[in-house]
Amino acid sequence: MMPEAGGWVDVLMWLEQTWPAEFVRVTPWVYSSLEIVHLLGLALLVGPATLFDMRLLGAGQDAVSVVAAARRLLPVARAGFAAAALSGAAMFAAGAREIAGTSAAPVKLTLLLVAGVNVALFHLGVYRRVGEWDGVRRAPVAARVAGAVSLVTWAGVVACGRLIAYT
Repeated sequence: MMPEAGGWVDVLMWLEQTWPAEFVRVTPWVYSSLEIVHLLGLALLVGPATLFDMRLLGAGQDAVSVVAAARRLLPVARAGFAAAALSGAAMFAAGAREIAGTSAAPVKLTLLLVAGVNVALFHLGVYRRVGEWDGVRRAPVAARVAGAVSLVTWAGVVACGRLIAYT
């Protein structure tokens, strides 16, 4: 049962009291195992996403098409995102008030939102017409901007994730 509307602190306290959060906090090896899954998920997300973004920016344009890069790289990135998101949510729940109280957490969440909007705009926008531009020398500006925004936001997400432990 969700708490009455009493502010974010009440929501965070409620989240910490859920059984999954309690399980993560009190069961030996669970939190550290989630950290490992989170890091592996980030690697599987950010590595392929970076390669795809670099392709949008022009790297490897003579070697692989954007469609081929998307077909090979994006499923791996999606699987990495799922692993990172699930493990991250579980770790957050276990210490929601402490994590939310850091200066890096709101920046990380904002960057995650920007990254998600960027992915959606790319796939609902310029990528729908990829057949028209995949063979041209330079990808359209919208595709290059999406690649650049993705590179910056995912680097920021990783950096802020590390900074959560220190801020």
